[in-house]
Amino acid sequence: MSGEKVMIVEDEILVARHIEAALTNLGYSVVALLTTGEEAVARTGEDRPDIILMDIHLAGGMDGVEAARRIRETHDIPIIFLTAYHDDETIGRAGETESYGYLIKPLDTRELKASMTVALYKAKADQERQALLNKLQEALSEIKRLSGLLPICSGCKKIRDDQGEWLTLERYIQERSEARFSHSLCPDCARRLYPELDWDDLI
Repeated sequence: MSGEKVMIVEDEILVARHIEAALTNLGYSVVALLTTGEEAVARTGEDRPDIILMDIHLAGGMDGVEAARRIRETHDIPIIFLTAYHDDETIGRAGETESYGYLIKPLDTRELKASMTVALYKAKADQERQALLNKLQEALSEIKRLSGLLPICSGCKKIRDDQGEWLTLERYIQERSEARFSHSLCPDCARRLYPELDWDDLI
């Protein structure tokens, strides 16, 4: 455990305090205790929690499912739902928000610990996979771009980039790849520049 930050959204203050105490004992850092969905949506960007525990049935005009949906639109944060009602409709609505699980109140500390561990692990794996997919997409886009037509000067052999700048072939390749150059002379250039040498014996 490395003190991951937790936001608790629960309108029953005694329940919220109980969850806060349990999480603190498990090594987590509770950064916010909120009672409404509106507060959760407004504070997520400011508090930047690593994970959110969200009661589904909140007081106010926005329930936990709607709050989670809005948060997930702009923040890649795992959310675990809390509910006292274990019914298919509630679980179905929660699942539509791509939640990372749900817990039935009153909470069991062992189940809370297990759910937190699994949710954080899965969230990290999801983020790493998305980062890998983004890199792959960038690489594919670069390959597609490089496989197109390259404007090249027929005289000096410079290449025009997307910004209209004419670059030497060496610079063009270096700026778009990890290739490095070692300079030497090809046989034709060697013979042209140093005709006095016997290149048939040297090459």
